[in-house]
Amino acid sequence: MFKVTRYRINPDKCIGCGFCKDVVECPGYGECVGCSSCFLACPNYAIEPYTALIRETVRIIVDGEEYDVPRGVTVKKVLEILGFSFSRYPLEDSIFAPCETGGCWACAVIINGELRPSCHTAVRNGMEIETVHIEEKTPMRVIGGFTPHPVGGVGTPHWLKDKGHYIEVACFAAGCNFRCPTCQNYDITYNSRLPPMTPREAACELTYYRKLYGVDRLAISGGEPTLNRRWLIEFFKELKKLNKDEKARLHLDTNASILTPDYIDELIEAGVTDIGPDLKALRIETFMKITGLNDRELAEKYLETSWKAVKYIIENYYPEKVFLGIGIPYNKFFHPTLDEIYEIGYKIASMDPNVQVCVLDYRPEFRRTNIRTPTVDEMLEVKKALEDTGLKTVIVQTRIGHIGP
Repeated sequence: MFKVTRYRINPDKCIGCGFCKDVVECPGYGECVGCSSCFLACPNYAIEPYTALIRETVRIIVDGEEYDVPRGVTVKKVLEILGFSFSRYPLEDSIFAPCETGGCWACAVIINGELRPSCHTAVRNGMEIETVHIEEKTPMRVIGGFTPHPVGGVGTPHWLKDKGHYIEVACFAAGCNFRCPTCQNYDITYNSRLPPMTPREAACELTYYRKLYGVDRLAISGGEPTLNRRWLIEFFKELKKLNKDEKARLHLDTNASILTPDYIDELIEAGVTDIGPDLKALRIETFMKITGLNDRELAEKYLETSWKAVKYIIENYYPEKVFLGIGIPYNKFFHPTLDEIYEIGYKIASMDPNVQVCVLDYRPEFRRTNIRTPTVDEMLEVKKALEDTGLKTVIVQTRIGHIGP
């Protein structure tokens, strides 16, 4: 007998928005297998966990060995039962499973000869699973939202924004390692219904849109694009092959939480020319409040990695090889005073006072609809505070457009 977690809708909280059916795909085809995708994605906290006991088993093969395991669970859960280690920060001795919603495919294993995300695939009788030789398969992940943009993202130079015409094309990667209650893009972050794409397929489609709209910038955002490292590196290599002209700019927006120096080196070698790390916060309490992370040790690791990533880029690549634009979210809900904003400004200015900083006005969204969108005057106060720390290139996103530097 196995004790497992299941999820069910609380009818008293459900408003019938359909998000759990239209955007989230149930890997159990209607029978809950405890993947938690709908639970994490429900904007109204209407899906709740409960404990179930499983008596039935199925027989599977894992790396050549036969096992009897509980039915009605995910492949990830089965592998955990068999002693495999999973982590939400990349570790050599663990399978990296950061999003747990079927979007990033970082936890993919080979199932019956095909690559599948272990967190979002139900175990079946007779299933053959391989956890080795993954690199022999073409990486996959869920990508959507191929569109032109008139403003761009955090890593878009300020002189291109708000010009009244399209300046870049972008795509968006599903899956995120954060649980931001104020997620500004939750319809793609938690999307597991879109078909997964190879790096080549995504690069070709984005290049098509570049030609269609006559722009030079090609961007990927999310969700969090960096979670599936092998996929992202191949994606930028393909983009570089397809866009060989000198005008092409390859742009990555990221939360930088797993962006280690070797990863940064590999991305730039693959062709990245513009990077926009969104730093979220400086203090761990604020970081956890914004990201929705409850594991303090994990949150500290993410926060430390993101700030080190910015420092590494500035010291090794900026501005000669890479354009860097740093994002900072702002809302009085997170920052009742400007004390931490000043601290962030001083820290960035100590690295390079000329680096572009873009403050994002976090609006009520997703699970945090009870906050108020910052006013233009509030955003201008934040701008002045950052400039007082010595930063020379500060822009703020407001309801009337970008202001600055």
